[in-house]
Amino acid sequence: MIIALLIFSVVAAVLTVLLFKPTDRNRLKLIIAFSGSYLLSITALHLLPEVFVNTGRGPYFGAFILVGFFIQVMLEYLSGGIEHGHVHHDKSSAVPIGLLVGLCLHAFLEGLPLVDAAEEHDHSHSHDHSHSHDHSHSHDGGEAWQSGLLWGIVLHKYPVAMVFFSMLLNSGMGKPKAFALLAVFGAMAPLGTLFGGAGIIDNFHRESLAIVIGIFLHVSTTILFESSEGHKFNAYKMFAITLGLAIAGIGMFFHIH
Repeated sequence: MIIALLIFSVVAAVLTVLLFKPTDRNRLKLIIAFSGSYLLSITALHLLPEVFVNTGRGPYFGAFILVGFFIQVMLEYLSGGIEHGHVHHDKSSAVPIGLLVGLCLHAFLEGLPLVDAAEEHDHSHSHDHSHSHDHSHSHDGGEAWQSGLLWGIVLHKYPVAMVFFSMLLNSGMGKPKAFALLAVFGAMAPLGTLFGGAGIIDNFHRESLAIVIGIFLHVSTTILFESSEGHKFNAYKMFAITLGLAIAGIGMFFHIH
């Protein structure tokens, strides 16, 4: 289910570009503003509590959040900020290696903390009773933060894939080549999810989640603090931001037992 939704977000972006050929950048910016506020909200309401609950190692996990934040700073040096809607107008049909590497690493890291619910259920039964008690929050409350994180990534990947695919087509690149590059990008988050649930990486669940929190904090605040010309558009953007915050907040209350 998790991997299917991650792939669907990219497929939906491709269909949107091919069928509707969106040219209004303001509409795309509103989608990105909505996704940015949703990311910020689920980070504050779901992900930060998941990392810091029942632990006396606050500074340790805080350090991983800083690592994630500055990893995203470096990734945006490669990608040019396409994660928050910056469009490149390069007419070269050459493969944008730096941009692709930045986007792929970003997507791969986002997928690391996501673990299929069935896999997590089996993993929890492989531990003894006392160990599962220590991690009761991760297993019993996992549905809330997993759902929030998953939908945050899906909503974030959709406009990013739209921008990336449109940029490739507008550069003069042929469709087969553009599809291939987008497929590479689309596979990264599912690969991160599979890798994150395997072996030693699964033992560092909170650390990987803390890194993703740092990435989300950078991306979401960059989106929200970017200003646009025109009072009317900024009013629409404020509405999109409020809507994203509200939907994430409502989702939290549905998971309160």
